[in-house]
Amino acid sequence: QVQLVESGGGSVQAGGSLRLSCAASGYTYSSRCMGWFRQAPGEERERIAVISISSSATYYADSVKGRFTISQDNAKNTVYLQMNSLKPEDTAMYYCAASVARWCPGLVRGDFGYWGQGTQVTVSS
Repeated sequence: QVQLVESGGGSVQAGGSLRLSCAASGYTYSSRCMGWFRQAPGEERERIAVISISSSATYYADSVKGRFTISQDNAKNTVYLQMNSLKPEDTAMYYCAASVARWCPGLVRGDFGYWGQGTQVTVSS
């Protein structure tokens, strides 16, 4: 089992920045891909960034490319999501997720078996 705990959410004005953290514990060696998703009220959960644990290769949704950066600190078993130039449409609950899949780029929501509880991000105009 892998436990994931997100932190770092909050309220910020448009143009501001936030950094989310996802601390993993438990059997973390099984996780090969880590991802960040977000879900706004009434919307589908959207995959926004994924990182390969072994290669640190990263993949982004077009909606956040150039503004968000996913990174990892293996010594701390922590994945981060640096969010810059935030927009009101970035307002959502943000979730961290882990997958045992070997190929990270094409993973979808159902490929992630472990999820955090989520952290709220609110961006005001």
